[in-house]
Amino acid sequence: MTPPDHDGAPSGELLDELGWRGLLHAATPGLAVRLQDPRPVSGYIGFDPTGPSLHVGHLVPIFGLLHLQRHGGRPIALMGGGTGMIGDPSGTSAERNLLTREMVVANTAGIRAQLERFLDFDGPTGALIADNHAWLGSLKLLDFLRDVGKHFTIPYMLAKDSVTNRLDAGLSYTEFSYMLLQATDFLELHRTLGVELQMGGADQWGNITAGLELIRRVEGESDAGERAHGLSYPLLLDGSGQKFGKTAAGTSVWLDPGRTSPYAFYQFWLDREDAEVGRLLRMFTLNSLAGIEAIEADAAAHPEARAGQRALAADLTARVHGAEVLERVQKVSEAVFSRTLPALGLEMLGFAYEQLPHAVVPPEIVANGIVALCVAAGLYGSNGEARRTISQGGLSINEVRIRAADDAVPASLAGGYLVLRGGKKDYRIVWVKPD
Repeated sequence: MTPPDHDGAPSGELLDELGWRGLLHAATPGLAVRLQDPRPVSGYIGFDPTGPSLHVGHLVPIFGLLHLQRHGGRPIALMGGGTGMIGDPSGTSAERNLLTREMVVANTAGIRAQLERFLDFDGPTGALIADNHAWLGSLKLLDFLRDVGKHFTIPYMLAKDSVTNRLDAGLSYTEFSYMLLQATDFLELHRTLGVELQMGGADQWGNITAGLELIRRVEGESDAGERAHGLSYPLLLDGSGQKFGKTAAGTSVWLDPGRTSPYAFYQFWLDREDAEVGRLLRMFTLNSLAGIEAIEADAAAHPEARAGQRALAADLTARVHGAEVLERVQKVSEAVFSRTLPALGLEMLGFAYEQLPHAVVPPEIVANGIVALCVAAGLYGSNGEARRTISQGGLSINEVRIRAADDAVPASLAGGYLVLRGGKKDYRIVWVKPD
């Protein structure tokens, strides 16, 4: 686990820091006053375990929990073991597939391990993991309607964006009930763990305020001020206005190294546009404002060095995958850039094989020549495409330019590897599997 840096900042400064980092969308009026109180604030964010891994789009709420902890609060990550079997309509255009309990349990285990890379689970403000299946799983329908449903009118629920945005496309009663289930979560955590704050993305504001309404109606007014509070983060969009976190090919960038390799994760951040790097450094690192401004000044003076992208990629890769993996990824990245992959040595070639697109071929494929090798490795889709590229000088093997399709295949590197390059970044590491 990589524990967060605790800077001892008082909780009253939390909103100020979230503000300059671009992580503050809205907060209920009483929150600023409550944060001035020296008593620690417990706050939670829900994660529906609809898959075994979080992706980079989840970094906004993750860093929200991290900053809460850095400012003396107690972060609680609520796994939607119950609601994950239903699906949240917020931000979706169609009803999600329902999950079995077994799928939810397995996904929750993977997500917890990833959160442990960001949050400190020890000490008086140590993070907690909760699962709403613990109370929703045994909730009886009649009790739910009597204790929760009676506090909400249909017009109130229909006014929420998460509902109105889906009415034309069709919204099942299952998803319509999600708001009340999430409100139940807030009430339960408030009663059992003293949670006073629910946080989430801007598209969750309607659900957050529904929880506040339920707590107010059930628990009554308090002489000490509001019993509960809400805070939301902006939705992170890319340059095209789409939800952040997908590659150019349209695939999500995951925190799980089995889904997105550490090298691909590092490259995703390295490929960010200059115009967005300052914003991402504020949101997704713990660097001070002065430190970020220094990086921005360096990047403006020497844009070709991509100092901002390198700082961002290094910080996040080390946090998600560890410092040792970062060091190895940086070596492979530099070797790709400088076209020196074949010189890495056996151990690093093996690591590069795991990180880059790769293929396994038998010796007879190599014996059939360069064209057969390139097609078998997936570098080209057909013999014709391979021949055309070779004739145009676009293929190198072990960084030796191939002049003709009938050239001999260069000798394998240590360990039986061949490095095929069809362009600046189009690599295949081929392992020639011995008989």
